[in-house]
Amino acid sequence: MIDFNRNPASYHHWQLEIDGDVAQLRMNVDPEHPYRPGYELKLNSYDLGVDMELADAIQRLRFEHPSVKVVVVGSAQERAFCAGANIWMLADSTHPFKVNFCKYTNETRLSLEDASRNSGLKSICAVNAACAGGGYELALACDEIHLVDDSNSAVSLPEVPLLGVLPGTGGLTRLVDKRKVRRDRADVFCTMAEGMRGKKAVAWGLVDATWKKSQFAERVQARAKELAATLPNKAQKGIALLPIRPKVDGTSYTYTHVKLEVEPGSRKAVLTVQGPRGPQPKNGADYEQAGCSAWALQCYRELDDALLQLRFGHEEVGLVVLHTRGDRAAIVQVEKDLVQNRSHWLCNEILLQMARTLRRWDLMARSMYALVDDAACCAGAFFEMTIGCDRVYMLDSDQVSVAIGPLSDGALPMSHGLTRLQNRFLAQPAHGSKLAKEQPTLSALEADEQGLCTYLLDPVDWTDDVRIALEERASLSPDALTGMEASLRFGGAENCDSKIFGRLSAWQNWIFTRPNATGDEGALTRYGAPESAKFDWRRT
Repeated sequence: MIDFNRNPASYHHWQLEIDGDVAQLRMNVDPEHPYRPGYELKLNSYDLGVDMELADAIQRLRFEHPSVKVVVVGSAQERAFCAGANIWMLADSTHPFKVNFCKYTNETRLSLEDASRNSGLKSICAVNAACAGGGYELALACDEIHLVDDSNSAVSLPEVPLLGVLPGTGGLTRLVDKRKVRRDRADVFCTMAEGMRGKKAVAWGLVDATWKKSQFAERVQARAKELAATLPNKAQKGIALLPIRPKVDGTSYTYTHVKLEVEPGSRKAVLTVQGPRGPQPKNGADYEQAGCSAWALQCYRELDDALLQLRFGHEEVGLVVLHTRGDRAAIVQVEKDLVQNRSHWLCNEILLQMARTLRRWDLMARSMYALVDDAACCAGAFFEMTIGCDRVYMLDSDQVSVAIGPLSDGALPMSHGLTRLQNRFLAQPAHGSKLAKEQPTLSALEADEQGLCTYLLDPVDWTDDVRIALEERASLSPDALTGMEASLRFGGAENCDSKIFGRLSAWQNWIFTRPNATGDEGALTRYGAPESAKFDWRRT
């Protein structure tokens, strides 16, 4: 398995310092500690290990340091802010790893933006030196970008002219959607390998401010203090985030509330999520006392880890089968208590963690089937997971029921901003709204009548019909299924996030397999070599 647990005491690549309501998060990549052997992390370039630490730091700021209002993201190296994703790592990686790496790094940047929107944690990027590719994409995820004004420091997205690929973690989309840079200027900027610096970068909207080197640190710190003064206080003390460590037996991962069983021979994985057992916290103070062991936080942190294990450790698994277990009433009660206490900082952060985890679930490049049998706990956020699947198979039994909870009314939005009920009933928006408002508990037959399952199966047919459905899905082309699922899962209008994961990721996925990028004479393969890349000039 892959250990996604990190903590500041063991960081190799980041330095996190807390000073009152401002945190300093400095990138200082150790070239001798790559995620895997075979390349050197020069010029603050990053790989999966670097980004795991960044994800951990953002998560810890939210849960362990709620007193922090502004984080300044900078570099501890004078010659480079960040050179972006390590090119040698990309060149030597498998295609699935490259795509999943880009997806993970962008989800990390989205968590920074989510913290700004929903947690009162703003971010300033202090670009003190050259900032290229993924480095600038990290800057784009921050609320403000401050650039040192000297003869060398510039921001750039050089992937198109130098590597024949795209900025893989949202750079193109954030440039025009988030910063609203004019299309023609964005076109120029994204084909300039050298990038742009100083006052012109400010004028074009690529950065927010530029300062002389002698003033840079002082100006950035002053702006951080100024911004922090405008934000409300949350709490002085947070909770400790303990590591998530499943028991691993071959290809089976057993957590406290989650179990993942991978069946390599059938290219299938069974994911079982378990509801709360025993008394649960009722308010913010109770949650602070329970810390990270509270079911509502522990379960979704475990689920998040299980999904990452699937992504990076089991590339050939094409179908995830979802089982939900537990007490429906207990899940709904936990969610009601969290919503009632959402003004408390920790209850809010737990709800945001649940939402981020379910968005990662939506974005799995695997087929997802939910099996709602007579032991199922299709309730609350587990109901959200169920209708987030590509198909829902429900047993026609008196023991089966569906309980829609309070979080289905907007607390757990998908990447494109819609709830899963809105996404499911695009042609009947009033119906989706009615279900979200009324939050009914429905029998299997009523759930079918309300459009909440794909197939309602008789007990006599259940075993054979489910077996045939799973075998059929696993037999289809994984490439065609990935494209089909991504196109069908997110209906309605796009936003910045969904463009990144839908449009941009799809194009990057395709480009990574093209000879112009990764062939023997492709730009990514030949980067740093004396020979220029050779392109197939046909456009398709």
